[in-house]
Amino acid sequence: MFSRAVAYLMAYDDGRLVGSVYVAWDGGQHAFLLEPTVDPEYRHRGMGRELVRRAADAARDAGCEVLHVGYEEALTPFYEACGFTPTAAGLIWLRA
Repeated sequence: MFSRAVAYLMAYDDGRLVGSVYVAWDGGQHAFLLEPTVDPEYRHRGMGRELVRRAADAARDAGCEVLHVGYEEALTPFYEACGFTPTAAGLIWLRA
């Protein structure tokens, strides 16, 4: 079930889960940043960037060469601050 999991990263504050991210991979050189989340009360403190940094480290340590993430345009400044370069991507919406 978890054969394509690189890492599950979670951030806690006094036992309370306040941030998380999952890193999956394709079995080759590509890793995927999935569901990065930080509790609204904890945003703008660097926690999201730190989770992404650790996710990138985990992917690199697993031998991946590229880390992908999909995001809404409004989140571009955050992901650029994390080191991502915007790219064109295609989607097929499977459910209307």
